[in-house]
Amino acid sequence: ADDGPPPDETSAALTPPAPGEPGGLPDDRTPVEEGPISPDSAQGAGQVLQTYFALIEQAKYDEAYVLWSGRGDASGESAADFADRFSAYSEVHANIGAPGRIEGAAGTLYVEVPVQLYGRLAATDEEFNRRGTATLRRANNVPGASEDQLAWRIDEISYRN
Repeated sequence: ADDGPPPDETSAALTPPAPGEPGGLPDDRTPVEEGPISPDSAQGAGQVLQTYFALIEQAKYDEAYVLWSGRGDASGESAADFADRFSAYSEVHANIGAPGRIEGAAGTLYVEVPVQLYGRLAATDEEFNRRGTATLRRANNVPGASEDQLAWRIDEISYRN
């Protein structure tokens, strides 16, 4: 498997803004629940997002693509188009904040998770840092829902900067 381009030996290590700093994640010092995490919980949604960005960092775009809700059908974006979006970056990393509360609507559950995306642009080696929110969704144990519908999937990621 292709693990992406090797790190550029001449580039300095990336250091994104820390929590609470401009461009960083919220400075939320609420302790995270210890022990096993239920896949149905908000922390379970956060783990899906961590897995997604770990796959992106490793250039495993096909595996990351399937963690999106509706990819390949309603979105109109193919797996190849999805992978092509990352060609602009030589390096991509993410920090994931504490998930918010699960909200429900019409048989579907949603949770928002703060995200900090940072890395380097391929063309210029310039660093970038964007902060935003990922919204994940899953079916609320609706009768007849598939296993995939009952799993957290990324519905949207929006960035503010």
